[in-house]
Amino acid sequence: MRKRKPKKRIILPDPKFSDKQVTVFVNNLMLDGKKSKALNIFYDAMEIIDKKVEDSTGLETWKKALENVTPAVEVRSRRIGGATFQIPQEIRQSRKDSMGMKWLIGYARKRNAKSMAIKLADEIMAAAKEEGAAFKKKEDTHRMAEANKAYSHFRF
Repeated sequence: MRKRKPKKRIILPDPKFSDKQVTVFVNNLMLDGKKSKALNIFYDAMEIIDKKVEDSTGLETWKKALENVTPAVEVRSRRIGGATFQIPQEIRQSRKDSMGMKWLIGYARKRNAKSMAIKLADEIMAAAKEEGAAFKKKEDTHRMAEANKAYSHFRF
């Protein structure tokens, strides 16, 4: 690498839950720099989850959902000779968290519902129960890595 590594940005905890992970999630949820709108969507989703799920709070359900959709391995393409192989690799923690959050938000956006808060709440509740599109994506990724385990000696 020619340049030095960029400094890690300091992330402040969110105002309601005082959690840095919530701030990172809201930053991923945000579109066009509308952070207050993204915060309102997230907080509304937490309220919806609080009403629908009796045994735990919205934040606990969200953390469980995030844990359920966070992948441990991924496959990367590598060209060797004339063939391209899908090589399974472990992922560093920051990338795991980022992928899990982005999958949860992406599949929530694709759902059919009236508002984004309802879509997000539904996807979070589904992921907490180990179902839904984001959880399926994690399972598919793990299945792909398992199927290509034979090529792991090509790791770079």
